[in-house]
Amino acid sequence: MLDFLGMGEILIDFSPSGEADTYKANPGGAPANVACAMAKLGCKSAFSGKIGNDSFGRLCKKALENAGVNTDFLFISKSEPTTLAFVCLDETGNRDFSFYREKTADVGLNADDAEKLSAADAKIFHFGSVSLTKEPSKSAVLTAVKNAKSSGAMISYDPNLRLPLWENAKAAKSTILEAMPLADILKISEEEALFLFGESDFKKAAMEIQNKYGTKIILITRAAKGAYALINGKDYFSGAYDVKTIDTTGAGDCFLAGFLYCLLKSDKPIGSLSDEEISHALDFANATGSLVTSKKGAIPAIPTLEEIHLCMKNTKKLSV
Repeated sequence: MLDFLGMGEILIDFSPSGEADTYKANPGGAPANVACAMAKLGCKSAFSGKIGNDSFGRLCKKALENAGVNTDFLFISKSEPTTLAFVCLDETGNRDFSFYREKTADVGLNADDAEKLSAADAKIFHFGSVSLTKEPSKSAVLTAVKNAKSSGAMISYDPNLRLPLWENAKAAKSTILEAMPLADILKISEEEALFLFGESDFKKAAMEIQNKYGTKIILITRAAKGAYALINGKDYFSGAYDVKTIDTTGAGDCFLAGFLYCLLKSDKPIGSLSDEEISHALDFANATGSLVTSKKGAIPAIPTLEEIHLCMKNTKKLSV
């Protein structure tokens, strides 16, 4: 049985290399980042998505395999190219994306691909909203999510708002909220909570999500302010670790992986988690996400368990 199965986009992030007007090709895509982080933390992790039959697709597959991710459910398009994204960084390491995603492989996930996933058995099934922006990938992913949920998997969902990929903001909000009832675990940023619920108070947004959708675990990332969680009716806070941030790409994905790793390690139902276990998981997640920002790229920056534990032990936290 798999510990984790992520489904959705996998692509090439072209990130600034540090030299003038030059970019480095880094495999990425939010669900793929989470899958790689889970594997690096020692979990049985798999990823399902679609790549092109090109050099970029082969680079993506190699990155998954090097991270220890099962690629049995990675599909290859015969006609569409691998998706590309260019990442621009400001002086604080925050990102702006330009996507090249017109008729590319990741959008081509289809019903046949979703059907093949019925052979997969995972404790946690994870997806995001980028694969919901277009058909046929939207229907394929939602079908796979519903099948996994009916088979007893915990469903993890990251809205991962990328407005340039949507027809308009209204379509983005409607589709992202349409998938919300499927999630047992939700990872969302403060900015996404404001966009989706019109609520600048993240605690009120979390309570609205829990009351409306019955989401069991709500994780709200707050950049340098750390993270907040609403779990079993209780509030939890954890500060970010004080590392030198140079690139925030993949930080939220690895934060989520860190939390999911602790959840799996506890081997307990969500309702049985103690305050101590939840607080540790949130701290562990923050350390994982914080360390990713100290290097360039997403998958190449994923820390080891030893690095995470050393960070938690030796690195001070920023105030919440």
